[in-house]
Amino acid sequence: MDEKRLLSLVVSVYNEEAALPLYYRAVQQVLESCGWEYELIFVNDGSRDGSRELLRRLAEQDASVRVISFSRNFGHEAAMIAGIDAAAGSAVVCMDADLQHPVESIPELLRLFSEGYDVISMVRTENRSAGIIKNITSSGFYAVMNAMSGTDFQKNASDFFGLSARAAAVLRSDYREKVRFLRGYVQSLGFRSTVLRYAAGERAAGHSKYSIRKLFRFSMNTIMSFSELPLRLGIYAGVGSALLGMAILVYSLIMKVKNGAPDGYTTLIVVICFMFAVLFLLLGIIGQYIGVLFQEIKGRPIYIVEERLNFEGKSEELLVEERGIKEFPQGQLKAGGDALQGGERGIALSLGERGEQR
Repeated sequence: MDEKRLLSLVVSVYNEEAALPLYYRAVQQVLESCGWEYELIFVNDGSRDGSRELLRRLAEQDASVRVISFSRNFGHEAAMIAGIDAAAGSAVVCMDADLQHPVESIPELLRLFSEGYDVISMVRTENRSAGIIKNITSSGFYAVMNAMSGTDFQKNASDFFGLSARAAAVLRSDYREKVRFLRGYVQSLGFRSTVLRYAAGERAAGHSKYSIRKLFRFSMNTIMSFSELPLRLGIYAGVGSALLGMAILVYSLIMKVKNGAPDGYTTLIVVICFMFAVLFLLLGIIGQYIGVLFQEIKGRPIYIVEERLNFEGKSEELLVEERGIKEFPQGQLKAGGDALQGGERGIALSLGERGEQR
C-alpha cells in the first residue's frame, strides 16, 4: 500500500440503520474508481437502533471498514474528532452517512489534495431538505460569528471537509477543547486552503438529529468559544447606561426648575426595568463563559471508546481515550500515532472487566 495515496474517510453515525446500506454502496462505487487506497472509518456515536450491528457485519465482510463505537452518545463533533484521531491516511475526509454530503464530490477532493491543498472546506450552495427557518437562522449565525470573532467564516460551511495529514495532525494534537466548533477549527488552521461548493441532497433515510434547542445551545457555545466580544458588551452597556442616567438627571433638573417637581414615576420604573434587563443579560453572558470554562477544567474525556473493529486486531479492547492518549495492553502509550513519554495515562479495560464494573 502506498501510504502517500491512502484516503481515510471518517463517517459519523447516529441512528442511521436505514441510511447506512445506501451510503456504503454509493461510497464503495466512488472509491473503487478513484485510484487511491482507502479506509472507511465509521464512528458509531451511541446509536440506539441497529446501526452498531450493521457496522459489525460490514467490518466482517470488508477489511477496509473500521468501526469505532462509543460507550454512549457524545455528539457529532466528538465522533468526527475520534475518526480523525484514528485516521492513518495522507488525506482525511469527514462526512455524514445520510447522503446529504454527496459522495460524488470525493474525486474532486482527492484532485485538490493531489494539487497540494491541506484544507478543503465544503460549502453548501443549497440545502433542499432544510426549511426556511433553518436557512435564515444559519445565515444569521454566520453573520454573528463573523462580526464577533473577527474571523471570516465561510457562510454555509458544513461538517463535510478534507484535511491533509499535517493539517489533521495539528487538529488532532492542538484542538482538544471540550466545547468544540470543528468546522470553525478547520477554517482557522491556515495552511494552503480552498473551498469546494456542493448542493446538499435529500436525506437518504431518517430525519435530522438536531432540534432547535440543540442548535441554539450549539450556537451559543460556539460564539463563546470563539469570541470575547459578548464580555466587552458589558463595558459598552455600562457606558451607555451611565450616559442615559446623566441625560435623565439633566432632564429632571430642567423640568424641576421650569415646572417644579417632575412627575417621573413612569419614567423611573421604565428605566429601572431596562437597567435590570441589561444587568441580567450580562450576568447570563458571564454565566455562559463560566460554563464553558467549567467544561474545560473538569478534564473529562472528549469521548469514550467501547469497541474498535479492524484496527490492527484490537477489536476486543475497551479503550478510554482522553486528549488523544491511549494505553494498550502491551503498555504502549500513544497520541496521534506517536509514542509519548510522561505521566499522563489512558485506561484500558477488557470487556470482562467492563462487565464487572457495571
